[in-house]
Amino acid sequence: MDVLGLINLLLHPRKTFSEMSPESRGAWLTPMLALSISGIMAVIVSGYLNARNTFVGEAPLPPDWEFWTPEAQESFLQAQQTTQGPLFTYILPILGVLLSLWFGWIIFSGILRLASTLLGGRGTMHSALNVVAWASLPFVVRDVLRIVFMLLAGHAIESPGLSGFASGSGFISSLLAQTDIFLFWNIALLVIGFAISDGLPGRKALAGVLIIVLVILFAQAGLGALVSSFGATSVQRSFF
Repeated sequence: MDVLGLINLLLHPRKTFSEMSPESRGAWLTPMLALSISGIMAVIVSGYLNARNTFVGEAPLPPDWEFWTPEAQESFLQAQQTTQGPLFTYILPILGVLLSLWFGWIIFSGILRLASTLLGGRGTMHSALNVVAWASLPFVVRDVLRIVFMLLAGHAIESPGLSGFASGSGFISSLLAQTDIFLFWNIALLVIGFAISDGLPGRKALAGVLIIVLVILFAQAGLGALVSSFGATSVQRSFF
């Protein structure tokens, strides 16, 4: 698989996964590098715009800012000033993106491999790693579109996904922030990939992928809501 495979997978997923399944070597490197590069670029653009807007006094305030106590508002402004260096603006967010991407890829692949085995799939961990990596390419498209939007708008994205339809920063907002058309695109590619690579019927592949994705989404949304609740009191929203 080469760079052209990125486009072929998005346009002809069944054909690409069919050609990939008999490969004896790992085919995951190209999509994982593409995901890493797009993630890093999104962090750099977002960090630059946030730093610039903070410098000129145009940084967006957190949700429900008007309801914060004066002490909490002052702490937030102080935290912003102390977290404008390259370490907090670029280095730590990039490390977070890369760690989340690569470790998340391995863990997610292992969980889906287990689910596929329980449903009668005949694939291997090797094939699961390939499918999950290539099925994640819609997120590269999302990163590119987000970068273009941020450059045109002149500010970072404040309400990712469907979170703009939810008020506050609780569980629902965290869940909607992860929900967009690219997630559904990713799910569709996962279903196609595991159905082909593991020899699963379409319904079983769909059921297995949906159950695992929903469990992970709800777990991430719960964690995000917990972090947000602490952020409202300890004022750590500047990291997000």
